[in-house]
Amino acid sequence: MELGLYTFADVDPAAPKKGEAAAKRAEELLAEIELADQVGLDVFGLGEHHRPDYMASSPATLLAAAAARTKNIRLTSAVSVLSSDDPVRVFQQYATVDLISKGRAEIMAGRGSFIESFPLFGYDLDDYDKLFEEKLDLLMKIRDNEYVSWSGETRAPINNLPIYPRPLQEKLPLWIAVGGTPNSVARAAYHGLPLALAIIGGEPRRFAPLFDLYRQTAERVGRDPAKLPTSINVHGFVGETTELAAEQFYDAQAAVMNRIARERGFTPMTRAHFDQSIGPNGAIFLGDPETLANKIIAHHKIFKNDRFLLQMAIGLLPHDQLMRAIELFGTKVAPLVRKALTAGS
Repeated sequence: MELGLYTFADVDPAAPKKGEAAAKRAEELLAEIELADQVGLDVFGLGEHHRPDYMASSPATLLAAAAARTKNIRLTSAVSVLSSDDPVRVFQQYATVDLISKGRAEIMAGRGSFIESFPLFGYDLDDYDKLFEEKLDLLMKIRDNEYVSWSGETRAPINNLPIYPRPLQEKLPLWIAVGGTPNSVARAAYHGLPLALAIIGGEPRRFAPLFDLYRQTAERVGRDPAKLPTSINVHGFVGETTELAAEQFYDAQAAVMNRIARERGFTPMTRAHFDQSIGPNGAIFLGDPETLANKIIAHHKIFKNDRFLLQMAIGLLPHDQLMRAIELFGTKVAPLVRKALTAGS
């Protein structure tokens, strides 16, 4: 199983000098990706957002910078908001990252957890589903063909035009990221695309039927589920002790989740809810290295996932604490997980 990290590159939305705050976060982010590569993690993902609390509205640009500073780690969006972007440009950007990284780029496409990009780029939310379906179809055609012909309702047609650059990889990996909608899960299986499932609340095991649906749908449309990778993407943290990890992570996690809760009318996170969530059956994967490794292994038995991505860089978590957590995840947690899964296989 591949082990990795992802982030949205959080910044302080109340920072008086937003350019300075973003520049500092960009410098820290590149150092974090470089360290993740050095400690042997497999994947680093960067999300796309268009809000004052996140810096990465152009993940491909940042991943290209990271590509020049790393050697082995795979670099992916997490996610590209495909519905409000141009599939031609998305492909060109990540094909370029692939060339710079010598074949380590991926695209993780999704409909996005926020809606700010739709009015920003002139799209109607009434076309939410149609935009994603058509643009995914176009992106797949571009990935599979140097010359493309395509027509639809949400973009100007393309008539047998070449699209460059082509990536170093024969076929640029394309994942579908979902938040728990069965139709989205079935769509990924229908298209034969790897599936990344975001789990940020509740008991993770309750999401296992979605992977069952994914694999069953793949079989029904004549695809081999064994050839379709799956990932779970979760929140969490690692520290020298579980108590220290919880103390370091709680304030940053609660600040982000409660800001979103206020926007959407959700119940705010309390310390009691947080403490429940970091338990063996909760959605937050947190603890000392052994505790975290055991939770990852236990959920691998449930999901049979091929990849595990952890979002530790949440909110205004101090950079030095995050760097130490990345070091622990790569040097302590990952070896425990790999040893257990190798023995189990």
